[in-house]
Amino acid sequence: MKQTSNAFLDTARGNLADQRLREHMNGLGITIPLGRAMAMEELGNFEVLRSHLRDIKDHTLNNLDYYLGRYEENVIQRGGQVHWASDASELNDIVAGICQRIEARQVAKGKSMVTEETALTAHLQALGLEVTETDLGEYIIQLADEPPSHIVGPAFHKTPEQIRELFLEHHQLGERSLETPTEMVQEARDILRDKFLNADVGIIGANALVAEDGRSMLVTNEGNGDLGANLPRVAIVCTTIDKVLPRAEDATALLRLLARSAIALPVSAYTSFYTGPRRDEDLDGPEEFHVVLLDNRRTEILGSKYQDMLRCMRCAACLNHCPVYIGAGGHAYGWVYPGPMGSVLTPLLTSLEESSLLPEACTSCGRCAEVCPAEIPLPDLLRDLRAESVQSGLTPWRWRWAMRLHAWLAKRPGLYHFTTGMAIKLMHRMGRKNGFFSKLPVAPGWSSVRELPAPQGGTFMQQWKARSKSDG
Repeated sequence: MKQTSNAFLDTARGNLADQRLREHMNGLGITIPLGRAMAMEELGNFEVLRSHLRDIKDHTLNNLDYYLGRYEENVIQRGGQVHWASDASELNDIVAGICQRIEARQVAKGKSMVTEETALTAHLQALGLEVTETDLGEYIIQLADEPPSHIVGPAFHKTPEQIRELFLEHHQLGERSLETPTEMVQEARDILRDKFLNADVGIIGANALVAEDGRSMLVTNEGNGDLGANLPRVAIVCTTIDKVLPRAEDATALLRLLARSAIALPVSAYTSFYTGPRRDEDLDGPEEFHVVLLDNRRTEILGSKYQDMLRCMRCAACLNHCPVYIGAGGHAYGWVYPGPMGSVLTPLLTSLEESSLLPEACTSCGRCAEVCPAEIPLPDLLRDLRAESVQSGLTPWRWRWAMRLHAWLAKRPGLYHFTTGMAIKLMHRMGRKNGFFSKLPVAPGWSSVRELPAPQGGTFMQQWKARSKSDG
């Protein structure tokens, strides 16, 4: 996927002007957080459980080589194969090599942010393979030739009317109404069933890897993961090195928070543990079982001040609660990972030069940190990236000079209070007629979409001193 993160402002501006998208995203920004809040209230021990999970993840990351080694040993013992990919290109080549060796023609692919990160589908298609996304949301955006806009609901930005139009255009099934979501889901199910039955290779992701027994855990709501892993001759799990956990009970602890954070339910519809290829006594399962573990700069993050980001479980809670994401839309972020987690991950996995605008896409409201089940201090990490951006000269010069001027004034309290006091008085006089400013020459981007109330009195310090005198 081509990165366009530094076009964030232009894309976000276009999305803000799309009234249909605005109404759709605003609805999601209300309903999903409400559902998540009720699910966590029912759980009752969210803070305790997420602190427990944070400690487990930190322990695992601090001993990552050991647990990855144990995981590989147990996968091999169960008859599977583990492949190590240092970057996106190597993962794509490994998967393509497996497909070519067995002379595969069709691939049934499950939802996987990792393979979005490496653009695996496009790579396999360029080699002549037919690749079908089997998650309903991913299938919809594959028809639309669009990237995901959300890491859990890839087609959240699509309305039912738009999905209906896509199905009528791409499914040559004659005249039909497709007026209800049920009809559209049934049609997709019929189409995808043949893809599963005829696939030579199934590709899935993983939500957790269990070091103690070599299992990989996958949660889905449609069962496409189970079909993709068991019906084709070859099953391939594509995931990243940071997904490993010591024990199965750690994976289930993660599941308790993951499902509630992602879909506001105690568990997903399907939670499966995959252990390897079909054994002699098994009735079904793949003949070959492969796990491809991707690094792609994660070992660079390991041990750095951004290591906390490797605890991310891809639940999307931070996206669902972020006013910037809801306003700008997922595609504005210009790469695989949107929202607060993407604003941290994208600069770390690609480069800050290519995505310097993303850490700025934050109101510092702190909601992402409040709801993150992995207790990742996202606002702190975003501020660290903004500091790096300033130090590297990536932010516009006027922003850097404005902050230097502010810092210079802040070190001189007397001058600072005099200057801000005069500014408040001036703004009060200029804005008292309308009660607000519709345009601000020094902040045209801010005032282009909102009005600034005119100050009604002095500065906070002036009002505080006046109140203290009156109280005294």
